[in-house]
Amino acid sequence: MQLRTALRTTAEKSLRATSALRRTATLGLRWNNSQAGTPVSRDASQGSQSKGSNAALAFAVGSLLSGAISYYLASHSGGERNRASTELNRQYGSPEDFKKAIEELRTLFPGEDAVTTDVEDLEAHGYSENDYHPGSRPSVVVYPASTDDVVKIVKTAVKYRMPVIPYSGATSVEGNFRAPSVGGICVDMSSMDRIIAIHEQDSDVVCQPGIGWMELNDILKQKGIPLFFPLDPGPGATIGGMLSTGCSGTNAVRYGTARAEWFLNATVVLPSGEVIKTRRRARKSSAGFDTTKLFIGAEGTLGIVTEVTIRLAPLLPTTVAVVQFPDVRKATEAVSEIINSGVGIQCVELCDDQFMKATNLNGQSSRKWPEQDSLFFKFQGPTPRALQETADIVKKITQKHGGTGFTLARSDKEAADLWQDRKNALWSSMALIPGARAWSTDVCVPPSRLPDLVYGTKEDLEAHGIPFTIVGHVGDGNFHALLLFTNDEELERARAAVGRMIHRALALDGTCTGEHGIGIGKRDYLREELGAGTVALMKAIKKAIDPLNLFNPGKVYPDEEKPDEAKKADLVPHA
Repeated sequence: MQLRTALRTTAEKSLRATSALRRTATLGLRWNNSQAGTPVSRDASQGSQSKGSNAALAFAVGSLLSGAISYYLASHSGGERNRASTELNRQYGSPEDFKKAIEELRTLFPGEDAVTTDVEDLEAHGYSENDYHPGSRPSVVVYPASTDDVVKIVKTAVKYRMPVIPYSGATSVEGNFRAPSVGGICVDMSSMDRIIAIHEQDSDVVCQPGIGWMELNDILKQKGIPLFFPLDPGPGATIGGMLSTGCSGTNAVRYGTARAEWFLNATVVLPSGEVIKTRRRARKSSAGFDTTKLFIGAEGTLGIVTEVTIRLAPLLPTTVAVVQFPDVRKATEAVSEIINSGVGIQCVELCDDQFMKATNLNGQSSRKWPEQDSLFFKFQGPTPRALQETADIVKKITQKHGGTGFTLARSDKEAADLWQDRKNALWSSMALIPGARAWSTDVCVPPSRLPDLVYGTKEDLEAHGIPFTIVGHVGDGNFHALLLFTNDEELERARAAVGRMIHRALALDGTCTGEHGIGIGKRDYLREELGAGTVALMKAIKKAIDPLNLFNPGKVYPDEEKPDEAKKADLVPHA
């Protein structure tokens, strides 16, 4: 009751300027005063224009106005008022409230294993083998099977002021699904893994978020449908997690990222328990602003995706080639000319000399590689002749830039073997230091600045005695480094080196993350990258949609600004 009163008082003080603003505040307060009730259901595939849809529209309009007002206040207020206007709620229910919420969830989901507080299950959902960010267990894990189930979970969370943490494939590396310190409800989407409809003529699929991209492509292949979903992050990634982190992969140079038009629409449960569908299934639309993209990269902080329509691409023949270069700059210059030539490139990967050395040490490759900076190409074309023409053009351009040892696969099996050497990046890199652990991170810069980033990073890591390998999606400037360590002291050195790498990328007009998302690992760098005004706008949107800050709190949005001297490390040359 005190929290509700405080929110009402704050809203009324901020919005008393005009009667129109008072109406906006009333709309927001009506949401905040809502309690658990009858779950809202909606047949997304039929696009129902029901009373629930009208409520969703009203909520969206109210959210937009509230967000604009909040942003205005954040941008035009100074000092303490500015910080207060963008500060997110951190007051949640009591431990007793959380116990009541769990009891209610057990009543709502009586099925075996639908709700669990087993310690091993909580541990598995609160920690990750993929990163070294602090772990934190949720209070309970719930496995919904439908949009209505998610609505029930969210309404229970609102009733008891309990955080909600969406959980998908668990392949993320920035602590994207950690529970807050107070605990919360982990919503594991793995049971929502159905394909709802395949529209081959329209080249799209409607599916639930728990299905993996590899599983989806396998099903399309089994059905004899010559289409595929081209975004290719880690093998265990699911469609919902891919949307939520704004992912991409090796195919990005040809097909772009999750922020392109691959996600046509999404059905989303908002923090109020309302269900919306961001748009219809048409291939393109200029109806209003693109609300689908509002949820791409939001990491579950604005809503939980329960259904999505994704575009598919034609599955074309491919082959693979590998070529060595005297240095990274020559390789990058060659790639720039190749891409601008317009030939059929699906992937082009930079693997540094340390990676090639590690591949040889690993012993899983069918050949011994020259330990030089190398490019791995995947060519794409409708016919063998088209593939050969692309190979001929690429070979000529690489030779012009000092490339040697051009190797073109002579069969599909050889192509798969060559590409597998690139895909074995993690296990090959581990061979450099037997028994070591690895910190994987990524940044991204304009492709022409990639050599500066690589040279600066290699010089820094060598100066600090950190073993490493570097792999880059060189066609779009995305840079991955794998830092190896064997003890806690070396871990902290690796952690500091990641920070310097990020500042180096930002100094080159890049980003702190090309495809891994923000999570808890990189949120302190967001203000430096985007600017205080943009971060304030993001927080205003978050507060408008999720005023209680229940959805995945502690991710994406940075806390109050830290002094630069407490955040930045000295950069080495080439930064």
